Amino acid sequence: MDAATSGIQEPFDLIRLSLSERVFVKLRGDRELTGILHAYDGHMNLILSDVEETIMIVDLPEGAAEGQGTVNVAKRKMDMLFVRGDGVILVSPPSRT
Repeated sequence: MDAATSGIQEPFDLIRLSLSERVFVKLRGDRELTGILHAYDGHMNLILSDVEETIMIVDLPEGAAEGQGTVNVAKRKMDMLFVRGDGVILVSPPSRT
């Protein structure tokens, strides 16, 4: 199936086709979300439900060289979340096979 037959002409078409589907969202500040997409707008503000947020926390001891720190992962779940679009780096739709 190519872009012409699937109805995808512009990037927002891919987001529109992902409504009511579980999407992956990468945010600034080493944050990642997965959740069900309910709404979006032209600024890429998103409303998600059944959300799991993953935060990567890099602990770099004082005086340590880059790459010598440890990475801790914090996770939390939320029922609903409004995501401000200026923090969105990537939205990945569900895989369609």
